[in-house]
Amino acid sequence: MAYVSSSPHVSDKTTTRTIMLDVIIALLPATIFGIYNFGWRAALIVAVSVLSCVGAEAAYEFLMKKPITIADLSAVVTGLLIALNMPSTMPVGLVILGCLFGIIVVKQLFGGLGQNFMNPALGARCFLMLSFAGNMTAFYPTDVSGIDATSSATPLTALKNVGESSSSLFDMFIGNHAGTIGETSIIALLIGALYLVVKKVIDLRIPLTYIVVFAICIMLFNGKTDIDFLAMHLCGGGLIFGAFFMATDYTTSPITKTGRYIFGACLGILTAIFRTFGNTAEGVSYAIIFCNLLVPLI
Repeated sequence: MAYVSSSPHVSDKTTTRTIMLDVIIALLPATIFGIYNFGWRAALIVAVSVLSCVGAEAAYEFLMKKPITIADLSAVVTGLLIALNMPSTMPVGLVILGCLFGIIVVKQLFGGLGQNFMNPALGARCFLMLSFAGNMTAFYPTDVSGIDATSSATPLTALKNVGESSSSLFDMFIGNHAGTIGETSIIALLIGALYLVVKKVIDLRIPLTYIVVFAICIMLFNGKTDIDFLAMHLCGGGLIFGAFFMATDYTTSPITKTGRYIFGACLGILTAIFRTFGNTAEGVSYAIIFCNLLVPLI
């Protein structure tokens, strides 16, 4: 009788550990830029988040008398993704709480790697956003010295509230603006995404469909034909980060080619709806989690 392991399924000699290692490498440009941009506080959050996720996974599996799986690096990836989704001002205690929720509630209680029904990092982000919205939106301008400055809205929030971005397109592309640790620098994220494509870790069907459908819908829903408006939406918030690094998660995305196109289209439509008609300027996290729930049907 043939034995089929839990997802992710890979048809060659690639292992879960090598995939996770490639994801970690791909996230390094955004991580390094985030630390440079936001100072020592960002580095602290990254370290606390990764250690908390690894510790939570090891402790849970030890207490439940299950094999310890931290060597597969999936907990490291989750911790890094959670950290990059946090503002640099996030209290350390809340970072740890989010990590515990992502690893234990979203991942381990549903069977561990390959069994979770949503992306653990995004589950943690949305849990913290719903529970501690003030802390999750306490953004500050970039400050390489690590000293907090006056509070500032993200470019996407300014675009939604006053009709124009608080930063230039160049600054948004480079990452010189307020936001979470890992989402600000589009160029750093694209470098990492290119690495994943070259290494054949991700399939471009989901992220490209997501971005194209989102671009069409955000223009239609807002009655805009302004390219600058579109560019600001593409560069602002977590669209690029989510499209390449979280929507492509093996466990929570479709395995068929057609399913990936449908999944990407749903993501684009929902993100545009949330950004246009929702109370907040962002919508990527909620769109991905909602579509994660649709994957078995897709």
